[in-house]
Amino acid sequence: MPKYGWLKRLALVVVVGMTTLSSSGCQLLLWDGFLGTAFQFAGFWDTTPLIPVSPYYSELIEDAYIREERYEKVPVLDPVEGEHAPIFCQDPPSQDEVMRAMPNITSGGWVFLAETSMNNVRIVVEPIVDRIDDCRFFPMVGPARLKHCHYKATIYFDKTIRSGWPVPFSHKDESIEVVYIDHDHLIRCAGPATPQ
Repeated sequence: MPKYGWLKRLALVVVVGMTTLSSSGCQLLLWDGFLGTAFQFAGFWDTTPLIPVSPYYSELIEDAYIREERYEKVPVLDPVEGEHAPIFCQDPPSQDEVMRAMPNITSGGWVFLAETSMNNVRIVVEPIVDRIDDCRFFPMVGPARLKHCHYKATIYFDKTIRSGWPVPFSHKDESIEVVYIDHDHLIRCAGPATPQ
């Protein structure tokens, strides 16, 4: 093989690509086409041109907002009336909350090179702590009692690792993950009864 054979191949690919691109009607990279329209749009609105973003990153942002809105805020409940009124824990963690609290073992990897999936997921949730503290002062809340509700979630699943190249293989393993979730919340202290 000649010494500069790879250079000839590269030149051939570039020439064929440019010929195909210019004669196919595709105006993606031409200034009169999409590229020029993007910069004109950006100039009109005084912003940057359109930047393609992978759906992976937009999903990460949406998940962060969902996690903050649903699971990362401490609720402050009104006082429970009655001297011996029962105070129970709120609802146990949902399957969505348990899966979000679990380390993400399926992220990363490359399609067809190294894929990890979870199948046959079973979740068992058990309460481990259910107690209430005495009334004390909390900033921005006032006098309240802290209700401790802790749960242990055991996740049973089949972890499958697949690869399609260079050596195709598939490995299936029964796995167990344990996640501890707390649903601590504040309950305002009831003051003395007000005369009516």
